[in-house]
Amino acid sequence: METALKNKMAQLILAAFTALLSVSSVFAAHPKLARDLEGKDPNSTVDVIVQFQSATNEAQAQQKVVVRGGRLKSNLGVRHGSRVRWNAYRMAASALEDLANDPDVLYISPDRTVTGMLKNAVPAVNANIAWQYGWNGAGVGVAVIDSGASNTGFGSLKSGRIVYSESFIPKLGAGDEYGHGTHVMGIVGGNLKLTYMGIAPGANIISLRVLDKNGSGTDSQVIAAIQRAIQLKAQYNIRVINLSLGRPVFESYTLDPLCQAVESAWKAGIVVVVAAGNEGRNNSAQTDGYGTIAAPGNDPYVITVGAMKSEGTPGRGDDLIASYSSKGPTLIDHIVKPDLVAPGNRVVSLLEPGRTLDRLFPDNTVSINYFRLSGTSMATPVVSGAVALLLQAQPSLTPDQVKSRLMKTAYKQFPVVSTVTDAATGQTFTSYYDIFTVGAGYLDVAAALADRDLATGVALSPTAVYSPDTNSVTLTGTACPSCNQLVWDDRSLWGSRSLWGSRSLWGSQSIWGTSVIVDGTRSLWGSRSLWGSTSTQGFTALWGTRSLWGSSSTPTSESLAVSIMGEN
Repeated sequence: METALKNKMAQLILAAFTALLSVSSVFAAHPKLARDLEGKDPNSTVDVIVQFQSATNEAQAQQKVVVRGGRLKSNLGVRHGSRVRWNAYRMAASALEDLANDPDVLYISPDRTVTGMLKNAVPAVNANIAWQYGWNGAGVGVAVIDSGASNTGFGSLKSGRIVYSESFIPKLGAGDEYGHGTHVMGIVGGNLKLTYMGIAPGANIISLRVLDKNGSGTDSQVIAAIQRAIQLKAQYNIRVINLSLGRPVFESYTLDPLCQAVESAWKAGIVVVVAAGNEGRNNSAQTDGYGTIAAPGNDPYVITVGAMKSEGTPGRGDDLIASYSSKGPTLIDHIVKPDLVAPGNRVVSLLEPGRTLDRLFPDNTVSINYFRLSGTSMATPVVSGAVALLLQAQPSLTPDQVKSRLMKTAYKQFPVVSTVTDAATGQTFTSYYDIFTVGAGYLDVAAALADRDLATGVALSPTAVYSPDTNSVTLTGTACPSCNQLVWDDRSLWGSRSLWGSRSLWGSQSIWGTSVIVDGTRSLWGSRSLWGSTSTQGFTALWGTRSLWGSSSTPTSESLAVSIMGEN
């Protein structure tokens, strides 16, 4: 029975790989134009983000757009840690190709739309054990880039805990009209009621609003907020950025401006925690939700979080993966994601009455100022709160050491498979507990605090590579231009003496027991590979011209829209 289930899982993941690889055939015709700009009506006006060569100054950059009829929409300045200049502009679609031909232009992408995606959560990740030892996140700043904070959110947190707030939406204040940001902040650090206590009830909150009353924002607004968090890092000891938002993947993370922004924050010493997305039920490409990780969660630097269901109990032994939680590998780059999973289903947290979410889903109200939401948006602040606890205990930890510590110590005991039937539709969904579904495992705060290993090197999530010669998928390093190496050798975090070696991230405690996910040869599932002859059905299903997005080459799903699925 177990062998049959593993073979079925292998077919699904291999189908995802074939779909991911074939999507490259629909990549943009112009190398400097994002593929979702191709075919735009030349008479239309578009909002874009333009990245310029480092030698281009601000006046030169603006002039290159103005002479082509465009105007500046948002000055994003210079990307932190580099000399790349980027700004948001509004211009005619007919001028895009001419601008792309300018040698000083690196890349042009749309200013895309992003959307927002604790009673049992705290004991499930052992945060209550951390509290017993005095760790509550005090002094650590967590920047929540979301829909802002409501008055209730401010009032329900300890006086002075929200130390800074700002809106990046023109003509709108920093208050939370949507309700999502307040809910997320409550999960990070709410402390009004012990029953619904946040993970780090002593942490300081920096509220940076980028989502409007409908939960919608743009790439440029999120990038501007990330830039501000970097600028305020020293003043407010910002060590964590929470991004419970995102959008579909349109290009490699090496080109995507949103991914480049989170990388700049990571390199500035800030741990970036991002939602995986809520597309795990999306079978439009016949991959059963594999390959649906959203941006910027597809970036190998950040900690990408999937959602678990607490099953209504404080213990984690009966917890199951939420079937809507997006699965890897990532589109185009095939990065192994998510990195971790955490409680995200039917999580109770703060919400001021009368906000958009309260009006749309009145049945989710628990009591005055408390509301229940589901999604990877809710699992993400659980991890952000855990990072605040870890950094309070060990302030010298780098983002890479935090990521490796959380992945190494994650709880790794899962069933092979689980099913759930949606009460509204009657449809049944099956989830397999593989590396692309649960990553390194279930967040365990107490285990992370107890561990004292200090990893060296960078903690880029590895890349999964398919070999048609052997019909197998293996893990390999991810290129790290800033450190001039492939992140997999003995000098790096994933070297033979690190998490992926004999003291493996999975080791003998892996979800397959002695048949480990990553063995000495760095092969998924080792010598008992699931990519043999039994996976030919999955191989032939999508190893062709079909892209991940079915017959359409452009994804339209709002990958991180708030999930109110409420699985039973």
